[in-house]
Amino acid sequence: MSLISALANVHSEGQFGDYEGKNENDLLKISEIKNLLIVQIVQYKNSTVSFESFAIDGLKLKNEPVSVSNNTNTRILWNGPKNWLLVSTKKGLLINISQNFKETDFAVTNLSHSKAIIEIEGKDAKEVLKKGCPFNFNTLEKNNSINSTYNGMTFTVDMLDDNPDKIRLFALRSFGESLYHSVTDASLEFGFKSL
Repeated sequence: MSLISALANVHSEGQFGDYEGKNENDLLKISEIKNLLIVQIVQYKNSTVSFESFAIDGLKLKNEPVSVSNNTNTRILWNGPKNWLLVSTKKGLLINISQNFKETDFAVTNLSHSKAIIEIEGKDAKEVLKKGCPFNFNTLEKNNSINSTYNGMTFTVDMLDDNPDKIRLFALRSFGESLYHSVTDASLEFGFKSL
């Protein structure tokens, strides 16, 4: 069985919007990210085990709002109290997670095929997000993550870098095309290169 990308029908390579006469390095870069392991881990309220004793790919779970634990392959985003979203290029981590996080204490759900992932990079990336989201993106820093809405669609924002801004957006697959259209429409005034 072959995987069909969430944005296969809408994402195409090229330059769009106000790109003429601009240095290519000044354009926003928008891409679809595929083939990542995405796992939601939620600790049950009646669980008595300490989540702090668990590590995934050498990373501890943090129960601090907007925090992201990361290394070169894996990012663990705080998603809510005792609720995390793990994103990794290492598909084999799912076996490790399933073995170590007992189903009597944790709900572990593989969301890899149910999410659309859009990555925006460039100095105007936050400006694009400000157009459709009520969050104050001036406060968002590297290795921060938030949940909010963009033009009425729920999404998760993961700030990967701040020089230049590099932001990953996660939405339900069913909202992927709508979110993509909203984000690219908001990017037209800055000019963007779709990779």
